[in-house]
Amino acid sequence: MPVRNASAVWEGGLRGGKGSFRAGTGAFGGSYSFGTRFEEVPGTNPEELIAAAHAACLSMALSGGLERAGKPPTRIATTASCTVEKVGDAFRITKMKLVVRAKVAGLDQAGFAKAAEDAKNGCPVSNALKGNVAFELDAKLE
Repeated sequence: MPVRNASAVWEGGLRGGKGSFRAGTGAFGGSYSFGTRFEEVPGTNPEELIAAAHAACLSMALSGGLERAGKPPTRIATTASCTVEKVGDAFRITKMKLVVRAKVAGLDQAGFAKAAEDAKNGCPVSNALKGNVAFELDAKLE
């Protein structure tokens, strides 16, 4: 399997500094700061990137599972919300809420909910976070 890369640079102190990141492929990148990460300043942050990775991973895993079950989806839309909280002396990612909506012909809600749960439990990003982050899954057919 391929190894995926990204890089980041931080300049300055924690509160007054600034950082930038870049995907190894150059497909995306951005800047971040203390304000974009821990306050409500517009911009990106590492947790947003983890949420995006989780949403993408879950959507692909669910598509694969549904296809293997003979119920290929027409569309899967996933939103991941990553909660960061101060726990003791450190900040931690404490919860990932996953909201999945999909169009799948010939599948009932119970079957879709099970497929979404299986995908959540099996996708690589879920497995990387499992045991450290609480998951909440809201999966519904459209």
